[in-house]
Amino acid sequence: MYKITYRKTAAKALLKLPIKVAEQFRQAFELLAMDDDSLLDIKKLEGREGFRLRIGSYRAIYRKLNDVMVIEIIKVGGRGDIYK
Repeated sequence: MYKITYRKTAAKALLKLPIKVAEQFRQAFELLAMDDDSLLDIKKLEGREGFRLRIGSYRAIYRKLNDVMVIEIIKVGGRGDIYK
């Protein structure tokens, strides 16, 4: 099982999301930690390291560090702002 870590900006952004969406992200991160991502909308990012997790019109960017069994949540936000 992977450990989930949040960057400070990602943790703050999760607190600002609607409660229902934030809970969906937390559940999705738990599935990622158990390495059960078959039901999630995930794509590898092009041109940079990491993956994108989509829930509705919101996105989370994360990277998976397999050597230390950590999933680092880098950024969470709306579709238009997340890739900047």
